[in-house]
Amino acid sequence: MTQVDAFLEELRPRWQHAYQALCNGDVEPWAAIWSTRDPVSLFGAAGSASGHEEVRRVQSWVAGRFAGLVDEKQELVAAGASGDLAYTVAFEHKTVYAEGGGEPVTYTLRTTHVFRREDGEWRIVHRHGDFPPSREDFPVTSGPDTV
Repeated sequence: MTQVDAFLEELRPRWQHAYQALCNGDVEPWAAIWSTRDPVSLFGAAGSASGHEEVRRVQSWVAGRFAGLVDEKQELVAAGASGDLAYTVAFEHKTVYAEGGGEPVTYTLRTTHVFRREDGEWRIVHRHGDFPPSREDFPVTSGPDTV
């Protein structure tokens, strides 16, 4: 088993549980997979933060915006691990009920996570999540195969 495979095998069950809890409005499992040792940072789709305490405040705010998970899928694009550092790059597809009720909302985030192994357990030290740009918003009109 490669180091990347071992990292993903250890991470997936904890991640799945924590992410589903967050989308159901429970921040505790999500916060538990984050490091409490600075530096910790977040570039979020709804806000950014630096430092454990500030990141935790934003996490709590985000959890409060969710009222229930309908469906979610993690589409892993890339992952790596070396020593006590690892990363993932993924698309997060989800359908959730937002605060205030109404119809469920479906959206996708593209995310990058950086992990640090602390006391034998992988912890998130950075998350960057944003909405993929639409083709209409993209300023480049040609791709590498048209150059």
